[in-house]
Amino acid sequence: MATYKGIQGYSVQTLASDPSPAASVEGQLWFNSTSSTYKISVAGAGAWASGGSLTTARSSPGGTGTQTAALAAGGQAGPPEEVTDKSEEYNGTSWAEGNNLGTARYMLASFGTQTAAFAISGTPPIMTNVESYDGTTWSEGTAVNDAKVEAGAAGTTTAGIFFGGEPDTAKTELWNGSTWTEVADLASVRKGMACFGISTAALSAGGQAGSPSASALVQEWDGTSWTVATVINTARTKFAGSGTTTAGIVAGGKTALTVTEEYNGSTWTEVADLATGRNFLQSGKAASSTLSIVFAGTGTPGITGATEEWNGAPVTAKTVTVS
Repeated sequence: MATYKGIQGYSVQTLASDPSPAASVEGQLWFNSTSSTYKISVAGAGAWASGGSLTTARSSPGGTGTQTAALAAGGQAGPPEEVTDKSEEYNGTSWAEGNNLGTARYMLASFGTQTAAFAISGTPPIMTNVESYDGTTWSEGTAVNDAKVEAGAAGTTTAGIFFGGEPDTAKTELWNGSTWTEVADLASVRKGMACFGISTAALSAGGQAGSPSASALVQEWDGTSWTVATVINTARTKFAGSGTTTAGIVAGGKTALTVTEEYNGSTWTEVADLATGRNFLQSGKAASSTLSIVFAGTGTPGITGATEEWNGAPVTAKTVTVS
């Protein structure tokens, strides 16, 4: 006869009290000897909450950071629509303007943290310029090899990856802290995708491949090559994401979508929608999938400075009953 240990690989533990949510694993079963009940850990529902708005509403900015320490730079402000060099920092409650980019641009790529970030490429005109941020000042850095917009990027200022973009390309470049080197191409030409991760484990989701049609394709980078992974449920482009290749989240997209999906390394699951549908938005790429943040973008009626914070599903203990 099958046993719990035989199925799960471990026995049911007897505990005097329930483990804390942080110590629980979804689906874990135990016996609470104090209450004489069996308990199982279950995940609740995550939700988006409104955060402080950017001081300058914008579309297609660069950005990165975490839910309590995010960074937004450049973009197309409006109305009236104009390219901006303005940079802002978020403290978990509100945005404050800091020192400006050296070169105004939008549709740029970015990665890093609030105190150590890169702003890469962008337009107008389409450029190879890279600027680095130290938490106070933007400084001109080593240029990438190819000028493009709507490209993907992930990593840190000492080890990053820059890939895809328009003009339509599959080219990938790695940053080692001093130089950009072209490496293995994406499995498919891509622009306008959501991306996140590090230089040895990055993810590219959705986007476009040389046509107006949005794609659901997902590609993962393992430090050497790109491979096709499980597709997202809703094909889209011009959206944002954060997390890791085993725990990520994507949201928004063209045309002013609210759809949000979580990734566990093998499966995409649709979760709670954004309150403000938008495309050309940005995310805190260094944020986790359970404490993410998105900001800026274009929706209805137009360019927005709205910020939303994602608080992922908490793990709680539930008593097992037999009826």
